[in-house]
Amino acid sequence: MIKGMTGFGTAQLNTGDIKGTVEIKSVNHRYLDLVFYMPIGFGAVENKIRELINNRVVRGRITVSFKITEKPEPKISVNKKAVKQYLAYAKSLQKEFRLDNNLKLSDLIKLPGVAEAQEAFVSPEQVWPAMEKALQRSVNSLEAMRKREGMALAKDINGVLRRMSQQAKKIQLRTALVLREKKKLLSGEEFSAYQRGVDINEEIARLNHYIDEFKMLISSDTSIGKKLDFIGQEMQRETNTIGSKVQDKVVSNCVISIKSKIEKLREQAQNIE
Repeated sequence: MIKGMTGFGTAQLNTGDIKGTVEIKSVNHRYLDLVFYMPIGFGAVENKIRELINNRVVRGRITVSFKITEKPEPKISVNKKAVKQYLAYAKSLQKEFRLDNNLKLSDLIKLPGVAEAQEAFVSPEQVWPAMEKALQRSVNSLEAMRKREGMALAKDINGVLRRMSQQAKKIQLRTALVLREKKKLLSGEEFSAYQRGVDINEEIARLNHYIDEFKMLISSDTSIGKKLDFIGQEMQRETNTIGSKVQDKVVSNCVISIKSKIEKLREQAQNIE
């Protein structure tokens, strides 16, 4: 069954003291276009993610986001040399200016260069095994949503194709009626020329073929969006020819109806992978 191009998937990862969230979003696009939002230093895994998604998705603008929500506590380091220097200066000032020695530990810790908190750095190598599994789960959710959209699109498209077939049949019947009426009014030679001019059997046959082709494609599991758009163009061509050959109000109304349906099919094809 066909798949749409709109979807969303998310998954959590948990490895050691590190937790994170993977999100994948998909919208319509003519080709496969990947956009990444990664923490600093994670550019190295973008090619791995690209390969993973290439194996599962054919078309769409895919946004991949990874956020680290928890990581190891920062490491606190104390510069003892700086502490000794501060104490030495304090003692010198105390003696020189006869000051009270009221320097507290809490004051000392706040002095520049005494204590430093080093934030824990998370490398791609640390989290990739867990991240890869989270990506697979996210893509699974994305695919499930795109398949549900595909089912809805297929149902709608089948309805449009059924109504197109009805209009094509109506054109055939109306053209046959117009020919019978013209035969009463024209001479044999004139009628023969008129009949050749309004012969739309080939156009109707090709239009019905394209309708059947459309039905077959939307039942397949392959990427068909571009093929459907091409078939829509050919449907448009045959319908235009029918309209130009048969100058009749009823036929013209049917042609207008079919063309509006073709336009809808081509719009829907933009939503199909």
